[in-house]
Amino acid sequence: MKIEIWSDVACPWCYIGKRRFETALNDFAHKDSVEVQWRSYQLDPTLPEHYDGTEISYLAERKGMDPAQVKGMFAHVTEQAKGEGLDYKFDDVVVANSFNAHQLIHLAATQGKADAVKEALLSAHFEHGEDIGSREFLVRAGSAAGLAEADINDALDTDKYADDVRHDFAEARALGVSGVPFFVIDRKYGISGAQPSALFTQALDEAWQEAHPLAMVSSGDANGEVCGPDGCAI
Repeated sequence: MKIEIWSDVACPWCYIGKRRFETALNDFAHKDSVEVQWRSYQLDPTLPEHYDGTEISYLAERKGMDPAQVKGMFAHVTEQAKGEGLDYKFDDVVVANSFNAHQLIHLAATQGKADAVKEALLSAHFEHGEDIGSREFLVRAGSAAGLAEADINDALDTDKYADDVRHDFAEARALGVSGVPFFVIDRKYGISGAQPSALFTQALDEAWQEAHPLAMVSSGDANGEVCGPDGCAI
């Protein structure tokens, strides 16, 4: 079973959704047969590499949202994050373009470290006030996950994975993805948003049953003896 997850490093619900999905996956009987692929998505591709202002000012100035409404939204999201063991600090969030962070995740995927890097970037952004647009931080985060510093700098200097990131954007548009996180199971089931873990569990079970229907095993033409509503075979 293959699960593709479109998300943005700068998306608070994406981190919450990651945790809820992981809870379901960890309890899934066939988790060792599940391949998870992180896909790139940007909520705001027009952001400069660095934005001088807070997360509240960014949403108020660039998105036209009422500051009071933003504060209320942050309080709600922070509470939801806490329920998943996450400690959001919106006052410390550094607003930055996430494109290079997505390139780093694609590099990490070539070495089987995409999930570790994705986790590190989300935590750094929402819990530790790190600048995900900073080269210094991306090198540090990638190195901590086991990537070679030379490979990270080469990827960012040459935009080696830029086309892969843009391909993910195009794939999202083709699938009709308009918000993240967005989970796609075997290109048959789509789950939008940071749904409760129980819904992910249900989707995993249904997708697995569809892909692995129960096969009957018989011996020759004879049926084994069974009992039914009307009694037992003699």
